[in-house]
Amino acid sequence: MTAYDAQGYPARLEGDSTPPLSRWLWIVKWALGIPHFILLAFLWIAFSFVTFIAFFAILITGRYPRALFDFNVGVMRWTWRVAFWSYNALGTDRYPPFSLGEEPDYPARLEVAYPASLSRGLVLIKWWLLAIPQYIVVAIFTGGAWAQWSGSSGTWWATSAGLIGVLVLISGVVLLFTGRLPQAIFDFVLGMDRWVFRVVVYTSLMTDRYPPFRLDQGSREPPAGAEAATDGDEPQAAPA
Repeated sequence: MTAYDAQGYPARLEGDSTPPLSRWLWIVKWALGIPHFILLAFLWIAFSFVTFIAFFAILITGRYPRALFDFNVGVMRWTWRVAFWSYNALGTDRYPPFSLGEEPDYPARLEVAYPASLSRGLVLIKWWLLAIPQYIVVAIFTGGAWAQWSGSSGTWWATSAGLIGVLVLISGVVLLFTGRLPQAIFDFVLGMDRWVFRVVVYTSLMTDRYPPFRLDQGSREPPAGAEAATDGDEPQAAPA
């Protein structure tokens, strides 16, 4: 499966709701998720070091070392599964696997295309200067949680207090009383989650393609388009 959406962005984030959902389980997922939260805190510290090493590798060679790339994709996959299960979507009650690899049977999935080459010049400015407008948008979506992700702990998914957190809380209350997630809110939240992860991919130096200012709502990415990849960012599926 191609890792490009209809506009050619080299990341795909999907999450399928798996009803029936427990009316009350979401209230205690913060406790059930503690093992994941602890491990992911350490993994995101490692993610930061790997990205730092990749920065110099790209600056010197124009390439992101494949082993480092695959590790960081694995951390994001694990993070997205936990986020989808917990307070970034409440999309499933299936406990997330402890895995950096691809888990095709799990209802939350993430793919990132491996770039054949990357710009040596952009690596100096894209993660801070060029990304400022994206940081503003993401801050609205995640609140103070984005600042926490960009710090040492990298646990933005655990403490969302922005628009995502507010809407997921509303969904949880509706679920408590009706036994169902409100579909419109779920689709909107998935669009914001998708936007956030695209920005993470870009600012983590994994692509030169600027994240689109576009809210692609719903469980699935838009159908793959016919736009060809550029020479500097050729789509190749990242292995598990």
